[in-house]
Amino acid sequence: MGLQDAKVEPAVPVSDIAKAREFYETKLGLSGGRQIFDGGITYPCGGGREIHIYPSPASAGKSGSTVAAWEVLDLEKIVDELTANGVSFEHYDTDRLKTNEKGIAELGEERVAWFKDPDGNTHGIVQL
Repeated sequence: MGLQDAKVEPAVPVSDIAKAREFYETKLGLSGGRQIFDGGITYPCGGGREIHIYPSPASAGKSGSTVAAWEVLDLEKIVDELTANGVSFEHYDTDRLKTNEKGIAELGEERVAWFKDPDGNTHGIVQL
């Protein structure tokens, strides 16, 4: 078995695990997280995948790019639900990337929206 057959999960550094946990559970609606030896929490997501948040104040929010992305069937519905939970979506207006009033970009066949966690880590939501 090589890496192409292995499950992979994003690992997101956060500065304050309690603050991050409140965001990921309350605002994003993740549940069933289990504590891991590194002081972090791993949350189950769809398709047998997971997302792991872990304390690393020196690295939190420093990526500058998308650290994790969820694939969904109805992006607009998810954006509306998360917005109602207090999640703010990023807005872009460049030659390459433009988002609408909800923060959704049309990229060919894909639709994408991005938001940041309390540390500034960028997450994406993609409708294929």
